[in-house]
Amino acid sequence: MNMIWEVSWVEFVLVTVVLAGMAAFMTGRAVAITWGSWLRLAIYIALLSLATRFIHYGLFGGTFLLPPSSFPVGIHYYLVDYVVLIAIAALGRQMTRARQMGEQYSFIYDRAGPLGWKRKA
Repeated sequence: MNMIWEVSWVEFVLVTVVLAGMAAFMTGRAVAITWGSWLRLAIYIALLSLATRFIHYGLFGGTFLLPPSSFPVGIHYYLVDYVVLIAIAALGRQMTRARQMGEQYSFIYDRAGPLGWKRKA
């Protein structure tokens, strides 16, 4: 076992980064489009991380949350999944929010790169 992935790095990249990461990115976009808060995003990603842990458990023989032999192992990998997914979701939210601010409030703000905006001079 590793500190980042539990069974293999291929499984971690496939399930957590690619599959759940795409869902997290779309969740971040959806929260930004509805002008939702960071708390709402954190709750959605907590649920997505739980589903990701279940996929690791069901398909690849990883731990779900509470393995019978050692208590904190499942929680540790849940937190790793959560950190990775919240980072991807925050990227999706920030990219969408920057686009929103540049397009919907173009009389006040200009886009400043893919993740930001600035007040017009």
